[in-house]
Amino acid sequence: MQADHNIILNHEQIQHKVKRIAYQIYESNVNEKEVIIAGIAENGYVFAQRLASILENISDCQVTLCKVTMNKKSPHNTIQTSITPEQYKNKSLVLADDVLNSGTALVYGVKHFLDVPLTRFKTAVLVNRNHKKYPVKADFKGISLSTSLHEHIVVQFGEEDIAILK
Repeated sequence: MQADHNIILNHEQIQHKVKRIAYQIYESNVNEKEVIIAGIAENGYVFAQRLASILENISDCQVTLCKVTMNKKSPHNTIQTSITPEQYKNKSLVLADDVLNSGTALVYGVKHFLDVPLTRFKTAVLVNRNHKKYPVKADFKGISLSTSLHEHIVVQFGEEDIAILK
């Protein structure tokens, strides 16, 4: 790693933030029988997998994982999900992504799921950069950062998770 990169979250901090967000999701869905955790591919889906794993351990509700695939550079094109609309209809859904930059991916993801009635709809991000160009917010967030527009946040999930500011 180059010296001009700053670590903003290390492995332990990321694990702690994911666990805290999972508990917040559980608290807001304590009366639900099933919760859908939909992660925006790629890193948003890894984040969603971790949330789902913790939720399964701390709650009695059924947790269903959904992968949301979109072209983040052109999100108005087709968005695909790994489960059918019938599988998330009238259920509680949390849309997850690793970093909320401009809000483009999150707002198009929200738009996609609004075509089907849901009992509750929330959003979760690990890092919120506060550079939104759309009126979308993260209901659950690990950390909020004030960064410049030319800085870049990268979350690297793996054996040693790390979030860096470039």
